[in-house]
Amino acid sequence: MIKLKRAYQPANGHDGARFLVERLWPRGVRKTRLKLDGWLKDVAPSADLRKWFSHDPKKWPEFRRRYFAELRAHRAAWQPLLAAARRGRVTFVYAAHDVARNGAVALKAFLDRRL
Repeated sequence: MIKLKRAYQPANGHDGARFLVERLWPRGVRKTRLKLDGWLKDVAPSADLRKWFSHDPKKWPEFRRRYFAELRAHRAAWQPLLAAARRGRVTFVYAAHDVARNGAVALKAFLDRRL
């Protein structure tokens, strides 16, 4: 089971294994506060794709298509997350303000199909 949580929300016992799925560390958040089990920078959208998307809701469908292509090309980056989700609860921690359209949401959708 995969859950999502913003980096600015407190960790709790229901999160399971917590993984930061961003290339950059969330602004204003201390490393000790996130209580992470891992930081998987390489599973996040590429810098070029993030810049192109720029959190524009109109670009969301194309962003997902391009990001899924990146993920298919870099299987080793997401395999540890899939394995962890198969073992138990996993929470993807992300920094985006838009809780409906961000890299973590797309990553969850991509991996949910493989669970």
